[in-house]
Amino acid sequence: MAGDRLAAVYESFDERFADVGGDHHLERVFDDGRWLEGPAYHPAHRFVLFSDIPNERVLRFDERTRRVDVVDAASGFANGRTVDEQGRFVWCEHGGRRVARLEHDGTTAVVADAFDGLTLNSPNDVAVHRDGSIWFTDPTYGILSDYEGLAATPQQAVRGVYRVDPDGSIALRLADLDQPNGIAFDPDGSTVYVTDSGTPAIWRAAVGPDGTTGTPERMAQADVVYDGIRVDALGRLWVAAADGVRCHAADGTLIGRIPLPETVANLEFGGPRRNVLYITATTSLYVLRTTVRGRRLASG
Repeated sequence: MAGDRLAAVYESFDERFADVGGDHHLERVFDDGRWLEGPAYHPAHRFVLFSDIPNERVLRFDERTRRVDVVDAASGFANGRTVDEQGRFVWCEHGGRRVARLEHDGTTAVVADAFDGLTLNSPNDVAVHRDGSIWFTDPTYGILSDYEGLAATPQQAVRGVYRVDPDGSIALRLADLDQPNGIAFDPDGSTVYVTDSGTPAIWRAAVGPDGTTGTPERMAQADVVYDGIRVDALGRLWVAAADGVRCHAADGTLIGRIPLPETVANLEFGGPRRNVLYITATTSLYVLRTTVRGRRLASG
């Protein structure tokens, strides 16, 4: 139940995980979700927004007061989100089959809802590149049934990874994955990482100065389903997995794991020094202060 403290275990498989540690306990601050996803930390206001997709709501955890409140009870089955350099939340929405952004005046702007004149599948997760472009994954999970969205027939020929330029133009960047899910960039923005939950794996592709991508390479094959992904300041990959939070080196080697009692959907580095892991795992939001710092959007 919320308020529980569970033992934190840091399983090291490689010396590159040797510096990882922190709290001896995982704090469960919320446990009333159906399928929690999409944590994103706002550094100015020191709170985390996260999604409860089947319940169609967005919740906020305030790290100073430790309160959890519902901030949107009709979220359109919102899923993954991030915060851009201007402090605006950008999120994926299964119900609207779109990527949206909360502007400073409180209005919602549509970032993308179609490609080549056809409706997107169900945007899942999103990341902002250093150049200001918005990248997102578009699997079909949100239209497979009415559980995490609204059942529908896909219009797109592929389940792709897309890039939206600051001018609003959209381009398909990766088209060869089964069910692209989590997305993140390395610290200097020269590599994009994507988890594929259909045939569990992590893929990477070089990102050119003009936003084009090289041929994708499967850098790690998984034995369980992989979901959301984040990158730390040293370039290591932190991945939400069925058996906890896994850590991969930049070469793809699995170097460590933090087991959790629930299937992990996503994670985020937060706190004033970006060394607090916020973990959404099935019904619960967990908090773990670590010795690791997440990458920053602009400074790496």
